[in-house]
Amino acid sequence: MSKYVRDILRGWFEDFEKFTIDVIYNQREGHYINAYKYLLVGVSKVFSFVVQIRFLLYKNRILHDQHLGCLVIVVGNLTIGGTGKTPIVEIFARHLTNRGRNVAILSRGYKSKNENILKKWWRMISHSAPPPPKIVSDGRKLILNSEMAGDEPYMLAKNLPGVFVIVDKNRVKAGIYAIKNFGVDTLILDDGFQYLALKEQLNILLIDKTNPFGNNHLLPRGILREPIKHIKRASYIFVTKSNGNTDKVLENVIHRYKPDAEIIECAHRPDYLQKVNGEERLEVSTLKGKSVAAISGIADPKSFEDFIIDSGAQIKLRRRFLDHHRFSSLELEEFFNQATKFNLGMVVTTEKDAVRIPIDYEPQIPFYFLRLKIEILSGVSDFDEAVSRICFPKKEMPATRTPFPN
Repeated sequence: MSKYVRDILRGWFEDFEKFTIDVIYNQREGHYINAYKYLLVGVSKVFSFVVQIRFLLYKNRILHDQHLGCLVIVVGNLTIGGTGKTPIVEIFARHLTNRGRNVAILSRGYKSKNENILKKWWRMISHSAPPPPKIVSDGRKLILNSEMAGDEPYMLAKNLPGVFVIVDKNRVKAGIYAIKNFGVDTLILDDGFQYLALKEQLNILLIDKTNPFGNNHLLPRGILREPIKHIKRASYIFVTKSNGNTDKVLENVIHRYKPDAEIIECAHRPDYLQKVNGEERLEVSTLKGKSVAAISGIADPKSFEDFIIDSGAQIKLRRRFLDHHRFSSLELEEFFNQATKFNLGMVVTTEKDAVRIPIDYEPQIPFYFLRLKIEILSGVSDFDEAVSRICFPKKEMPATRTPFPN
């Protein structure tokens, strides 16, 4: 298939995905829209049935999860995208490494480049062994780029020297590989709340305070991956993107399904600006009084843009792409041409988007990404205490397994 055809198909798919997102959030009206909503509701019921059956199969030991004999920490969420998992995973990995643990992060590598379909078919026909997991970082150096690894694994590997980052849809295989080849004693599953084949010992659930459960529907009518009642599977709950104000409605929902829930509330804050494909850093205060352009391809672009505005800048030009969108040089060139016409002095993007900017791209005006940090607001005094309480209790490895929901 030619690149031209692939680009056309990708454009059609992204337009359809944007249309569906608008329907989910009731941003489109009309008779045909209502018909599409009913269709999505029907598919959601089928998806919900499949999800429940899968959990029952694991609960009743018809499908078996596997214990790898080391500390396993799962970080995930009930919804698709936008809860701020990656910074939480990064902080846990850093604190555990600083305390002497040998840590590997296991990721499925969403939208990373996969094995060629012809090779996959030939392997199945010839009964060849599956390829080994992809090593993004061996703890000393980056081995794969973001296209091969996926955005989040590449970003984690770049920010975490001394931590192994491994990508494979089969996290059991990846875990065994990490233990056998790197001698790790701690596995962190990035976005692993729905991964049931590996026996978890600590299940950390993230809930976005600004949009906890969407419209309460499961995919594809809503953004839920599994029913809200599965909150009870969590060992600890991090409420992210908090403004510090009490949300009794959310707390009541959490405690309805998990009466003994330990809730740690945290906020994402701007830390600094860093030049895209460069090392130069600027204080966030540099944004104050400036007119800038913002470009992003993440699940929650509004929160990113709010950070810029709250830092004192005005966004005169913005472009939002779908989550994980891989920017072409042409798209960037068109955007920067517009920014130049608006006489803007800076273009700002997110750290996750920055890893998808072509390494050889030369921007017409200064181009920076906004690095975020996590601030604990309640539940514990700081992240060091959080890691101590969660990962280093009286017994270093919990003896009991988190129960499956009824």
